[in-house]
Amino acid sequence: MNFIQTRGCDANKPETVTFSEAILSPIASFGGLYVPETLPELGLEFLNKHLNSSYKELASDMLSRFEIDIDNETIQKALDLYDKFDDAKNPVPVVKVKENLYVSELYHGPTRAFKDMALQPFGMVLSSIAQKRDENYIIMAATSGDTGPAALETFKNRANVQVACLYPDGGTSDVQRLQMVTEDAKNLKVIGINGVFDDAQNALKTLLASKEFNDALKEKNVSLSAANSVNFGRIIFQIIYHIHSYLELVRQDAITMGEKVYLNVPSGNFGNALGGYYAWKMGLPVEKIIISSNENNVLTRLIKEGKYDLRDSEVVSTTSPAMDILKSSNVERVLFDLFGAERTKELMNDLEEKKCYELTGVELVTLQKCFDADFCNGDEGKKYIKETFEKDGYLMDPHTATCFKSYESCSKPEIKSIIYSTAEWTKFSPVIANALTGEEDAKDLDALTSISNVAKLDIPDMIKGLFTKEITQKTVIEKEEISKEILKFI
Repeated sequence: MNFIQTRGCDANKPETVTFSEAILSPIASFGGLYVPETLPELGLEFLNKHLNSSYKELASDMLSRFEIDIDNETIQKALDLYDKFDDAKNPVPVVKVKENLYVSELYHGPTRAFKDMALQPFGMVLSSIAQKRDENYIIMAATSGDTGPAALETFKNRANVQVACLYPDGGTSDVQRLQMVTEDAKNLKVIGINGVFDDAQNALKTLLASKEFNDALKEKNVSLSAANSVNFGRIIFQIIYHIHSYLELVRQDAITMGEKVYLNVPSGNFGNALGGYYAWKMGLPVEKIIISSNENNVLTRLIKEGKYDLRDSEVVSTTSPAMDILKSSNVERVLFDLFGAERTKELMNDLEEKKCYELTGVELVTLQKCFDADFCNGDEGKKYIKETFEKDGYLMDPHTATCFKSYESCSKPEIKSIIYSTAEWTKFSPVIANALTGEEDAKDLDALTSISNVAKLDIPDMIKGLFTKEITQKTVIEKEEISKEILKFI
């Protein structure tokens, strides 16, 4: 399968590239992104075939349908990394919470967040390609809290790969920060910046497209790639768990094969939602994809009104910081799929030059056939955390909680909903402790202990151990210094 470009092709890049080429150099012509030229059709025959398959068997077959240029041995080694999750037989449990509401728990990997689902196998694949080509890569990652730890975990000590991870200093939870700044592998560099996630992501995209920066890397015999979901190597693995979650509902006799469901996604950079959108396009029976946001609700306005307007917007710090994002990169891939390259380029240019774009009435109707949306503020989220724990016995993090409001406002009760839980309760313990007990300004360790006592849950050793580990990554800089810092690291 070949990959094409969301904004069309300039004279500097080929019209189509292979999967390997797309993940090694993920920024396409005119600053666009790579997408599959076609999507494989799966349908009910595929779903029935895998009704009793393991997660790895499902993943292996789905990846084979894309006909990517990665050898089967590498793919199998990559998928074997799911064996290290909490339950090797079921790395993504799907739990019934209410009569028509199920939660797909994506956080049972090594860093306790959903980014492990894609980044664990992705790291193995990218490193393998680099070794076979005898090339060296610096992998950039911009994180609002979960991508960073997962990228560092998957790439540490891998051959032919170094990682530069950018995070907004003060813009993550303490546990997320500790997961990054205690990493000590020699091929990892963690860089705090004085700014917000959008500053980190903008820096990443700018450097990926910068001829001067890439030329400086070439002088050091190093090429540049990215671990963010601008890289389709992330997205391809995110499609799988949407299919798995649907099959889990069939296995639990919650739905019959072919029955439509809602996919309800807490969304920041739109990669998780995009995986569901592609699964739908490939044949998964979906009623709609519901996008759940926090106070940084640009996606709600886009889907409700057709306007993406950042002119008077600034990132608001919230109780769900991994979603404190204004420029959601993967929306571009949906725009391309619905409206084509020429229109996508026009809209993206407007966003970059005018800080806004607006869909036509016809385009908005087309978008709304696929998506609905709502947003949930911090106080509402804490209310859902408390009520769901007390009434249903289910403990969730503040990102997952945003989905409970949109479940009530956007879904028909007779249609089953799958909510995607993107992080374990341990990652955002002060917010959850405040929701459950009312305690305020608790430090992470105190909050973890409080929740553990109330919910009768053990704190995982991998989280507890963070608080006694040595802080090895101490760099915090201005965003203008990022390129110099990365070149110094290399």
